[in-house]
This record gives sequence, C-alpha cells and structure tokens, in this order.
Amino acid sequence: MGAQTAEDTTGSTVNTVLGPVSAQQLGVVAVHEALLSVVPGAEYGFDVTIDRAEIFQTLAEKLKDFRRHGGGTIVDSTGMFHGRDVRLYEALSRTTGVHIVASAGQGPEEMLGGYFLTPQTNPPTPWPAEKFADLFAKEVTEGMVVPRVERRGAAGLVATAATLGGMTPTDESLFRGAARAALTTGVPVSIRYGSDAVRDLEVLLDEKLPADRVVVGGLDRKDAVAAGAPLQVATRGAYVGLDHAGTEDDAHITDAERAALVAGLVEAGHGNRILLSSNATGVAKGHPANDLPYSYVLTTFVPLLKAQGLSDEDVQRILVDNPRDLLSVR
Repeated sequence: MGAQTAEDTTGSTVNTVLGPVSAQQLGVVAVHEALLSVVPGAEYGFDVTIDRAEIFQTLAEKLKDFRRHGGGTIVDSTGMFHGRDVRLYEALSRTTGVHIVASAGQGPEEMLGGYFLTPQTNPPTPWPAEKFADLFAKEVTEGMVVPRVERRGAAGLVATAATLGGMTPTDESLFRGAARAALTTGVPVSIRYGSDAVRDLEVLLDEKLPADRVVVGGLDRKDAVAAGAPLQVATRGAYVGLDHAGTEDDAHITDAERAALVAGLVEAGHGNRILLSSNATGVAKGHPANDLPYSYVLTTFVPLLKAQGLSDEDVQRILVDNPRDLLSVR
C-alpha cells in the first residue's frame, strides 16, 4: 500500500502537562483516551469516593502497561470539567515516563452548567463563540485552571462535542470558539460530531481553521461509516478519528470492520489522515468505565491491521507520525 509523506514537524513542540516536549519524542500516541473521568457533580454523591492515592495507583499501573507495550503518549480528551486533574497528571507523567497531553474545551450542550448560558434572556442563549474562544485559549496560553488554586500546564488541544441528535446553537458556539482558540494558539481541535460529521466539521472550516488542525472523532460509529463520512472527512484534509478500537456494540462497527476501514483509507491514499485510539477510561466516577487497557491498539488491533496487509511503515505513520503532526503547536 502506498505511503504518504508526513508533514515536516522537525523542531515543533507539543504541550504536555509537564511543559513543551519535542514532537519527535512523543512516540506511539493514543489520541483519544480518558484518565480520570468524573461526571460533573458525581464527586458529591453519597456512594462515590474520590481516593486520590487509589486513583493514582490505578492510573499509574495502566500507564506503565501502555509504556511496556511500546506506548509513549496519552491524550486525555475529556476537556475541562469532567474530572481533569492537572496535578495528578503531572505526578503520573513523572512516575511512569508517559507523556500526557491534556485538553481544554467542553460540550455538548447538555453537559454545560448554567453558567455558560446567558440567563438574562428567555429562553437562555449560549455564550457567544468569542467568550468560549477566550476561555479555551487562556488554558493554552496561561495554563489549565486548577479549581480555586491557580493555572498550571498548557492545554495541548481543545476538545468539544456536539449533541448526538444534532448540533444545537450552543454546540455551534462551542465549535466556533474552539476553532478561534486553535487559530490564536496553534493547538489542534478534537471534535465529537453530533448527527452529521461532515456538517459539523464544516463549522470549524468556516472559521478558516485549516482542516489538518482538526480530528473528527467517533468516525467508527455505524452511522458515520454508513454515510461514508470517514472518506469525506479525509478528503477534506481533516484527521479521521477511529477511536473506539475494542468497542463492538449497537453504535459502533466491529474491530474487523474497523481494520478493513483503515486498510481502505490507506489504499485510497489517506494513510496520513488516520488516527487510532480505544476511548479507554482509566478511572470513572458517576458513569461506567470503558475498561480497556491503553495498550489495546498496540497489542490487539495492530495485528488486525497487519492481517489486512498494512506494512510496518503504515502502522508507524498512523500511530506515531500522524498524531505527532496533529499535536505539534503551529
């Protein structure tokens, strides 16, 4: 299968929780995972315990397993208000040697607190895109917010999501704000589409954000594959996030179908636009965890790709070169 030329990111850096790191040092990247994921408010539940020492131990073991199997970098794509713990991530990165890239951003609308709507109107209207842009950009330029304390560590990307039933006006404001923050800071945007992946991508492109600064996640959902969205997204120049490896349910295609989809995209000349991950949850509070190892893609999914005829160079491009190019600050 033909190989595409990777973009030149020599000298580029990526924002990790421990500071800028040379893009060349990331190694194998899991581009859409969750470390500590807490449904907002769950920490106050009578049946929920937040034992930081226990959480640290659990996550450290999972990250060490990822590193033992050849992993180098984990991207925590949970955004700002779902349990993100910058100090915990700093300690985990130092202890395990795994680079951790954390994200600004939030969404979809149903997961926003009332603070992010304008209560003076009836019905309430969303924050304008510019306010979201400023909120997200400051997490990159001034550091991520640690509640009631300070800012620490620059966010490495902006992650947002649209409502599954279709993008709402608030979702659109979030997407446009994410695009503007990416334009001013040089970090990429990771989106979860609602009901139409290509249309949601077009909202970002309408803000003049280059397509190669966007990853459209969840494109291994059955509805996306049926609509031909992975190829359409790749053709537009954005990254195709096939980030539920290991998940086979009513909403997602199987791993065998996922591997065939990757092979088809490579054959069509889009090997430089594919990103893989498993959407694993290290520790979940208030919702069920997707309890896959972070090493799943390396240990279980890559052999399926090899069986489809992908070369070592193809796999290297997808797991190392593509995420490096995406995450490099520009």
